[in-house]
Amino acid sequence: MLVNFYRQAHGQNALRDSLGPALRDVLLDQTFSIRTDPLEVYKTWINQTETQTGHKSSLPYEVSAEEALSHPEVQRRIDIAIINLKNLTDRVLKAITSNLNKLPYGLRYTAKVLRDALKTKFPAASEAELYKIVGNLVYYRYMNPAIVAPDGFDVVDRSAGSALQPEQRHILGSIARMLQHAAANKHFHGDGYHVHALNQYITQTHGRFRKFLHSVCDVPEPEERFSMDEFSEQLIVNRPIVYISVSELLNTHKLLLEHQEVLCPDPSDPLRLILNDLGPVPSLQESARCSALLTCGSGFSTKQLIIDVIRTQPGDSLRDILKTKTSPDQEVCHNWLVQRRARQDAQTPEKMKRNPSLVANGNLSLEEKKRKIVRSLRRLEALGVLRPPRAEEQLLQMVAKDIRQQRVRRQRRGAELHKLQQTLSRLQEKSSFHCQQVEFYRHYITSCLDYLTTGSKGTKRNAAESRGKKKLPALSYSAARLQEKGVLLEIEDLPTTQ
Repeated sequence: MLVNFYRQAHGQNALRDSLGPALRDVLLDQTFSIRTDPLEVYKTWINQTETQTGHKSSLPYEVSAEEALSHPEVQRRIDIAIINLKNLTDRVLKAITSNLNKLPYGLRYTAKVLRDALKTKFPAASEAELYKIVGNLVYYRYMNPAIVAPDGFDVVDRSAGSALQPEQRHILGSIARMLQHAAANKHFHGDGYHVHALNQYITQTHGRFRKFLHSVCDVPEPEERFSMDEFSEQLIVNRPIVYISVSELLNTHKLLLEHQEVLCPDPSDPLRLILNDLGPVPSLQESARCSALLTCGSGFSTKQLIIDVIRTQPGDSLRDILKTKTSPDQEVCHNWLVQRRARQDAQTPEKMKRNPSLVANGNLSLEEKKRKIVRSLRRLEALGVLRPPRAEEQLLQMVAKDIRQQRVRRQRRGAELHKLQQTLSRLQEKSSFHCQQVEFYRHYITSCLDYLTTGSKGTKRNAAESRGKKKLPALSYSAARLQEKGVLLEIEDLPTTQ
């Protein structure tokens, strides 16, 4: 499913851009001979000799491979064919390795996940075995069919009605077979010197293929590649379009259900919760709407309470400190620390203040904090976070680890703050874009309404004017009457009585 997906659209364009020029050069140059079979080369030589001389050759037509190789002409032709085959294979291999960045990111990331998953499941497997499987996905499943039949995958342009010649298909098949053996480091069987020459080339080429597969798997995580986080969806003006058929969607659902123990072993994993809500894989005829509700809880941290206690009450161990009664001087020192923290919190901006529950815990007395620490320790032991009887030491180690990693966390927090600022800036740009769109549509709707209102008023006014005008009666006068009134002076060829 994955390979078929990447042979469409972007994946097919990647094959066309990377392999197309090299394969076109191979198909245009038809002068190369890459046949390395001694018997085939021997028979071709005999046929050409008989055609040129017009006489039957004195050499026998049916011979063994060893007898065919005993002829210098056969050896010369095989040597030339081996050189040609190596050159053509190198040309295609260079096209593959030099266009690494044109491979679809999803295919490369899948290869990386496949390698890591195999390494985890089979820790005793060698690196060669792991990359052999990766090469099977990247080369054999994705690239090899396009090399064998470039016309079928639209990698090279072919005019209507034209097809590849048998010799061209033989050349492409030989190149693909050489690359396939090089990717898997699989040698040809046989004892002839030409077989040893090809196997030596396969061994050398396998190193280049291994380096290429290393680079294929060297890709960042999707979040880093696409700079995605929980706010990214809010920044998109044009929603991305994913082309996926219903059967592919159902197959993805089926695969997630089959491998959920590996993908999400934790029962509280969000993916497992979603799969539980979706239920079994529906059929193509079914249409179901599923919704998933994920709730998150928050709790207070015991570490800050421990830091407050050990800063004001010394002791050999945390257990001794929790069991020792607090002195009045220690309570005074603790109260001073609490008041100083309160003054600092008062100067903190409202949006950056600590959680109210943490503030309330910080205002407790020293004895109350110690009792709360003991309760929290018992709770963490019950949840399996800490293991008795050294729960106190484990918690102190966690506090020490947090202190050591403060610098890293500050840097990470600074990077997150910078990213949030970028997110805010993009949100403002998106908000401005939508405001402009709203203003445009508002003006458009207003102009349409004004036009409709103006047209309606004009129509009503014309109708009212037409209704307000009284129709005058028609008057008729004879020519004699008009002559009497002086409108007509004379009437030609008409008596005055008329």
